Amino acid sequence: MRRAGPRSRLVQRKAQLPLRDDGGIRVVVVADTHSRPHPEAARRIVALRPDAILHGGDIGDLGVLDELAKLAPLMIAVRGNIDTHAADLPDAVAIDFLAAGRSVLRVLLMHIAVYGPRVRADAARLARANAASIIVCGHSHVPFIGRDGGLVLFNPGSIGPRRFQLPIVFGVLEIADNQVKMRHVNCETGETWAP
Repeated sequence: MRRAGPRSRLVQRKAQLPLRDDGGIRVVVVADTHSRPHPEAARRIVALRPDAILHGGDIGDLGVLDELAKLAPLMIAVRGNIDTHAADLPDAVAIDFLAAGRSVLRVLLMHIAVYGPRVRADAARLARANAASIIVCGHSHVPFIGRDGGLVLFNPGSIGPRRFQLPIVFGVLEIADNQVKMRHVNCETGETWAP
């Protein structure tokens, strides 16, 4: 697992996201903003009225987090491999989604977790050590929802500058009717994106 700056160990934190009274939650997931989120990103995110925003790293200018924090009541972010200046950000966050004070889902948010469609061994170990069933990550800019090694993997893609021919997208993770659903939204059109 990568080490940021002069750190000698992985910095982890824990967080909680309470479900609404109706038992649901909508979380927008972004990553790889590289200081320049797409000009339509804020408008597209606000239209979804998220309860929280997760940032999967490679933030760039930390002012990006301040702007995203204005769009939802809660904001959780991790440091990416370019974020060596972000000493206050953790490398990984185990997030409990809470209903009536108990965890109904635990998600691990980190920057680098997959190699192609496969979960990296270090990420799988960390997810299992935190009893997380879903890993949310960034890094590749490739939007991806998959399963490997008994873990669900969710990469929201990137809302930063276009890389190669990859789409500019973000993710949405929702809990509704006791089901977890994930999807991608095209930042340019606002439509659901599928490969």
